[in-house]
Amino acid sequence: MAGHAGPYLRASAGKLRDRMDRFFVVTGGPGSGKSTLLAVLAKQGLPHMPEAGRAVIRDEVAAGGTALPWDDRDTFAERMLTHDLSSYEEARTKDGVLFFDRGIPDIIGYRILCGLGIPGDLTRAAESNRYNWHVFIAPPWAEIYAKDTERKQDWDEAVATHDVMARVYQQLGYTLVPLPLVSPDKRAAFLQHWIAKLET
Repeated sequence: MAGHAGPYLRASAGKLRDRMDRFFVVTGGPGSGKSTLLAVLAKQGLPHMPEAGRAVIRDEVAAGGTALPWDDRDTFAERMLTHDLSSYEEARTKDGVLFFDRGIPDIIGYRILCGLGIPGDLTRAAESNRYNWHVFIAPPWAEIYAKDTERKQDWDEAVATHDVMARVYQQLGYTLVPLPLVSPDKRAAFLQHWIAKLET
């Protein structure tokens, strides 16, 4: 199936017509393979909105800024919200099923992990900018976990991140769909099959 999307994921197909219904979040702890999965889906013609955290880090490092998770976590979280709101508005102009590498609720989870308060504008944003009720979550996976220039959390932090994200999404009324611990191609097939079931 590589190279193209299944017919059940074509633009405005089946029941996935409303904005919320066709926006799917992939979340989880760092190093759990979600970005790799989304890259596979992109090669199959299924676009996604990029993760806010990595985008903000790249921009801040390039500009010599301090809104970074290892420097100013509060401002970093604010920048992520600005990025995610912009991504959500951009996504509204697109047709068909669209994936998000993390969603606005992830910022709530990040602030909880950092011991930061949850500002009202963030709560309102998470409540008013909704995604499909089914949220795909990548479980911690020690065999593939690795740090990189933008991911500095250790394994325990990665597990804690998964657990907090799961709790936040559930508290916001979403249903979690755990991704299997299989290859990226098999994960992509699992995800597409799951979405196909929602269309029937």
